Amino acid sequence: MADELELLRSADPVPSDGPHFGDGPLDHDAERRLARLLRERPSGRLRDRLLPGPGRPRLAWGLVATAVVAALTLTLVLSGPDTTPAVAAPRPLVVEAGSTPVPLNRLAERAEVAVDGSPRLRKGTHVQSWSMGMSDDKPPITLAEERIVRWQADGSHTELLVATDPRHPGRPVLSDAGGEPHLVDDGHVIRDQAYPPSWSDAPPESPPPHEPARLRAYLMEAQHLDTPPTTRDLLDAADVLLDHWTLGARESAALTRLLADAEGLRPVGQVTDRLGRRGQAYVYDGTGVRHMLIMDPATGAVLGLESTFTAAEPEYGVKKGDVMSYSAWMR
Repeated sequence: MADELELLRSADPVPSDGPHFGDGPLDHDAERRLARLLRERPSGRLRDRLLPGPGRPRLAWGLVATAVVAALTLTLVLSGPDTTPAVAAPRPLVVEAGSTPVPLNRLAERAEVAVDGSPRLRKGTHVQSWSMGMSDDKPPITLAEERIVRWQADGSHTELLVATDPRHPGRPVLSDAGGEPHLVDDGHVIRDQAYPPSWSDAPPESPPPHEPARLRAYLMEAQHLDTPPTTRDLLDAADVLLDHWTLGARESAALTRLLADAEGLRPVGQVTDRLGRRGQAYVYDGTGVRHMLIMDPATGAVLGLESTFTAAEPEYGVKKGDVMSYSAWMR
């Protein structure tokens, strides 16, 4: 117990750039983090000693909050070349045991039946992404971000990009905004910008068609392809498309049919994605990378796309099974 208290006392409760004195009130974020810490670690005498009460100094709250942030920062800074920071690093999605795979052809048929209903095509996107950053001399890191792009009738648009990880609401998030990777508050705004009108009529800025053959040509133009697209090309093109447009029922049906005709994209069963949505998973094994497409089992809409390493890359600190990237699209 004495050792634990000494560790807390040694933490600096008043950073040089802090907005409050150590014996002043905590801000809302610090209060929230401390409350979560006490909930997650409910046992032991240390918790009882740190709860505020008659005769107990407010400073203890600041010490705990500072110690939590300091520990997370040290995990990032002190990790050696053979370790991977745990912050924001997702594990690969796992297919539910015993679930029945649904062939893409059948899913395409379902999507085509639903084309008379909503939703409709909308320019702009709402996507949560996890992406791995690698370097020669540092362990790989995973950045979790949420991006919302909205277009107005006059051709202008806004983009909001925040650092957040819905798997761990309220916890600090790793970000590389402004240079070196560092921890920021959940919901930290990386970019909030308005853009003037743009009237480009080239894919992917122009509206996507809702016939499979025309959509294939559209995606080839968007990816600057001169030859028929491979399955990997189609997956990459779908990623680009969904980062520009929120597809309607007809466009989703066309994309599903296009993917159903692609070679090597096999059904594997049901998964629950990182936003808690249940979908059907389809896997394509590329060179060194496995791609998993997650689709709504009722409408054929693309919910997510995950890429994982199928071979280790020791020079970059990458292990087999590490998630390279993951995108989850929302309406």
